[in-house]
Amino acid sequence: MEPTDHLLAEAKRYGYVEADGVWLHPVLGQPARQIGLVKDSDDAALRYFSQRFETLRAKVDSLLEKMQASDNKGSFLMKALHLKEQLLTHDGLGDFASLHRRLTEAEDAIAVTVVRNREKNLATKISFIHEAEALSESVEWISASEKVKDLRQGWLKTGPIDKAMTDELEHRFQTAIQVFFDRRKSFQSDKKAMANRVQTRYRDLIQQAEALKNSDQFETTSRQLKVLQQAWRDVNGNLPKKQASELWTRFRAANNHFFERLKVHIAVQQSAGAPGAPATPEVLLARKRSLAERAEALMAIPPQEAIHQAKSLQAEWKQVGTVRGEESDRIWQRFMVACDKIFELSALEYHLRKRADGAPMPTAPAERARFRASTLRELLKDDHEELNTLRANLDNLSPSAANDAFLQMLQTKIRSFERKIRTKNDLIDLFSQQAQTAG
Repeated sequence: MEPTDHLLAEAKRYGYVEADGVWLHPVLGQPARQIGLVKDSDDAALRYFSQRFETLRAKVDSLLEKMQASDNKGSFLMKALHLKEQLLTHDGLGDFASLHRRLTEAEDAIAVTVVRNREKNLATKISFIHEAEALSESVEWISASEKVKDLRQGWLKTGPIDKAMTDELEHRFQTAIQVFFDRRKSFQSDKKAMANRVQTRYRDLIQQAEALKNSDQFETTSRQLKVLQQAWRDVNGNLPKKQASELWTRFRAANNHFFERLKVHIAVQQSAGAPGAPATPEVLLARKRSLAERAEALMAIPPQEAIHQAKSLQAEWKQVGTVRGEESDRIWQRFMVACDKIFELSALEYHLRKRADGAPMPTAPAERARFRASTLRELLKDDHEELNTLRANLDNLSPSAANDAFLQMLQTKIRSFERKIRTKNDLIDLFSQQAQTAG
């Protein structure tokens, strides 16, 4: 059978010619309706309207094929509904009931898919809400901000949910996000205010030090500068590196200026005696007291710089000369303890830089102080173990002249570790106090 004969046969199944009009049989709940006129012949008219139906069926076939191949079947719903509406008014002859059934089945499948997708979208959005509400209390501002940004993008990319729940979930999500950003803004404002207070305090200490640097009341001013140095350490501010360095440089310059003048003053006092005569005990004590104060002031500067200055001060100490008496012993104890703290701080900073986990140092002053105190407690365990081993070796050493040198070496090491342990405990107390103050 020729293609045209097939079209004619299909046309006659679903329509007919009457009074020069082309009619479609009753279908889809509609009565028979006229869809066109006969222009040339009855058969030609029937073939024409059968061809028009084939064109419509091709559109339906194409739509259903695309929908089947797509993951987002819901996007085809409106096109399917539009084609179903066209079936009621289309001027063509063919099996409209079959097309209607196929489109209805596709519509039902889309409805099932939409329900499933909305359930999936609902679960996804609820998980986003839980993450956003958890992040709303975070203080890890940088990482949390990145996560919030990702959550926002994920929320926008997630498809729709049931309309009855849309507003409620949108409100919960946006509220959690806004809480986080409000807290971050408040933190940044507080941080800026705190930085301003820290900067003001540092500048006030600088002004006081600069006002004292040319004083001739050497003993009184030495004590005043020591108080200022302790106050500088107690501030424990967290400023940008460049700004902190500039402020410290000014404060240190004022202190150095005074103590250099103090050295000259002591030298003048020493040279004021008879030519070749040794310096008086008072002059020597003044020089040692100055060295002790300068050593204690090193706690306020970075450990890498402080350790070099501590070694220089030790070299100066050796050149001062010997003074007997309890006052000299007390000054020596002050000087030794100050230097020990500098060396232990330097060792601590080296350990923190080289520690195996490579984790970043806490940035908040209180957390940073607590972290250093905790690290020192861990290092103390090794010191105690080493001290116990040395003491055990000393107890097991038999008394004899041959062992005298080894005995002295063990006793020296034991004293050294006892000093290290005392110094670490002093630093732990210092950092704990700083953490409490900063917290």
